Formats: sequence, C-alpha cells, structure tokens
Amino acid sequence: MSDVTDAVARLVDHGPTVPALVLASLAALIATAGFHTRWSRRHGQAPPADDTGARPPTAERPAGTGPAGSGPAGSEPGGSEPGGSGPGGESALWRMRTTVRDAPGSLAVLCAALADRRIDILSLQTHPLTEGTVDEFLLRAPGELSAAELAEVVTTAGGARTWTERADAHDLVDAPTRVLGLAARTALDAAELPLALRQLLGRCTIRSLPAPADDGAGARAAAAVPPEGALEDTVLRLRAPEGGVISVERPHLPFTPAEFARARALVELDARLGPRVPRGRDVLTLPEGSDITVRRADTRDVPAAKAMHERCSARTLGMRYHGPVGDADRYLNHLLSPRFGRTLAVQTASGRLVGLGHLLWDGDETEVALLVEDGWQRRGIGGELLARLVAMAADAGCESVYAITQASNTGMVAAMRGLGLPLDYQIEEGTLVVTARLDPAAQAAARLPQAERIGRE
Repeated sequence: MSDVTDAVARLVDHGPTVPALVLASLAALIATAGFHTRWSRRHGQAPPADDTGARPPTAERPAGTGPAGSGPAGSEPGGSEPGGSGPGGESALWRMRTTVRDAPGSLAVLCAALADRRIDILSLQTHPLTEGTVDEFLLRAPGELSAAELAEVVTTAGGARTWTERADAHDLVDAPTRVLGLAARTALDAAELPLALRQLLGRCTIRSLPAPADDGAGARAAAAVPPEGALEDTVLRLRAPEGGVISVERPHLPFTPAEFARARALVELDARLGPRVPRGRDVLTLPEGSDITVRRADTRDVPAAKAMHERCSARTLGMRYHGPVGDADRYLNHLLSPRFGRTLAVQTASGRLVGLGHLLWDGDETEVALLVEDGWQRRGIGGELLARLVAMAADAGCESVYAITQASNTGMVAAMRGLGLPLDYQIEEGTLVVTARLDPAAQAAARLPQAERIGRE
C-alpha cells in the first residue's frame, strides 16, 4: 500500500495532464506485485486473494446471525445467487472472519471442513497477529446453510472468535482494484478521504476532529495520538494532515494491524498531496437569463464567503443557522474544509459569490445545508445546489441525507420536495428535520442530475 501511495503522489504532482486511468494502471502493477509477494509466505493452503469485503455501511448484525433484510436491488434476498448447489440451484455469499492457530496445516483443516459442506472459497486474506492469524473469507455456500451452521463448521475445524455477515456482488471486486480506486479518488479530491476510509474498512463510524485552537484539553487529546497513529482494538486514531485527528470506530469487529496500515497509508497520501479540490465548473443560465457558475469550493473561498454573509439579511442567516449568527470566521473554515464534506459555490459572471451549498459528513449520517444571498433567492439556485449535493451523496453511497431548518422555511421544504425522493419529517419547537432516503429504487424515480460530478474532470 505504501508503494501505491508513492506512485500516486508522484503522478499527481504532474498535474491534470496525467489521466486518472494511467495513474491507477501504474499503481496496479506495483500493488499486484506486492500482493503476490505477501501471499507466497502462506503458500500451499488456498488460492491467493486479498479481499477486505469493505463496502458502504449496512445495518449492524452480531456475529453468527443472518441478514437483517433482503439483498441489493436486482439480487436474490439475502445475497442469494443463482447457479449454486442449494435447493433450486441457489447459493448465498458470506463474509467470514475467524482466528486460527498460526501453525502448518491449521488453515488446511479449516478449508477441508468448508469443502465438506460444499462451501466454495472465493477469496481469502490473512491478518497475522502476535498470537494466531485472523483469516477473512469470501464464501459461496448452499442457500439453505444458516449463519449458525456456518459458524459451527468453522468452530469444529479449529476457528475461534468467528464473525459472519451476508455479502453481495460488491464484495466480488478484487482488493487491488478497490484499493487503487480509493487511492485515485483520494488523490483527486481531499473530500474523498473519509469516504475512502469507510469503503476500505467496511461498516464503521468516521469522525474528523479539528485541530485545537488552544493549549487546553483539546490540544492534549490531539497530542495523545502519536504521529504514526494508534490502534486500540475497535478504534483507529490517525493524525489528520491539517493537525486534527481522524477517529475510526467499528465496535462489531476489531481492526487488524493490516487494516490499520492501509488506513494510515491513505491518510499519508492525503497529507503528501496537500489541500486540493477538483477544478471543474458548470456555467448555467437561470430562467430570467442571468448566467451563474457552479463549482467546488474550499477554505480558499473563506474571504468571499464571509463577504457574502455580510450582505445577507439577519432573516436569511437565521434560517440557515437556526438563530443569531456571530462571527462567521468561527465556522466558515469548518464548513468549507474538504475534510468535513463537500461545498458547492455559486458565483455570478462578475465573480461574486452569491450561494453556498454544503454536504457534510456527520458520523454515519450526511447533512445538506444551503445559503443563497437575498437578492438571488427564488431564482432556482437553491434547488439546483440541493439536487447536485444529493446526487453527490448518492454517488458516495450514502443511504440518506437530512436538512435542518426552521418550520417556516418554505423554500427549503419546497426544494427537498422537488427532489422526488421519499421524505421523512420531524419537527420539535419550530425546528424541522427533513430526511431524504437514497435507496436504489428511490434514486431511479427521483429528479436528480444524472451522474453529476462537478469537478471530477
């Protein structure tokens, strides 16, 4: 993974003239060579593969239990696939982790026990520990086999602390392809780092803690994380490039040293490349004929954003921030930082900033927020920003987005309804939370920009 980091960083230094495909292809050769070298250390046991099984978060399930619901759209319920050896030719995909003794023949015994139950090993990854080895499998099993029965087979064959989860077609992507894609996305856009970590590590909660502004308790907490990061069973802590801390939690499954090293390599790549946002932009014509430009924004836009805030009325700012607004410097650096999400800016033909839209990573959830200067409201700018932000969230694999506003903010409510997505409303003491669901069926019927990727050029 460190070789991939070096290769990607050197190529990105050459600027946009290097196509992302070339960047990923060169890094793939390096990663594949390193992968086969690692596999040779455990020769003679099972076919080589390196699959973390990471994918966007799903509903949590304890070890040894079946799925909480059906599989993805277009698949059989619970991850079943046609053509297997179960009743009616059906089979099911499973992800499984178990700890075995790091001794010759221990893994072979486990593989033989799986074979006896007609369970096919599609991929296998090993995580060496101080005592024993954690082996992670992607399995295709007969459809009638339950999670409890699978765990019993593994335990009888010498596995311990076994964890199982239904898998789907996303898990069939080989690890080099997945890791290189995540590295390329991170190299092109600093806002991708939290998403890349989540896809790398599977179902987890990622929080970015900003750098402390004083020498108090916050500074001491940041200093407690060593430069190389810290691995504490189900929690990873890594130094963020801007001086803060990135915390990753996965209570249902402890992290392994190999996963820690991969996460640290992605953060190192982000640090080497420095601040960056894609440079693409769209020029749009509003219904009354004015041209506006929509582009990605970052902390370099703080002065222009502050000037826009000063031009906004107290009512507009109150609708956006749900109360009195003090010094904008306190929160604009956070809102415009790619570390905490993505921001779209709207500027006029003269270059003046008149609108901001934020997509904010909030632990396991995603928030959208809009601010449009008074003189430019009711021209369709808010709806345009919202649709693009929600399309970005869907593209990132988010399951839903929510907006917090005042119940009297009819413009925001109308913009959310204009998405054509299923909405949930919660209201308490005048504060309204509107949540839009982004499941595949809802997206297919929604009025979202198709494959909208501002700045991905």
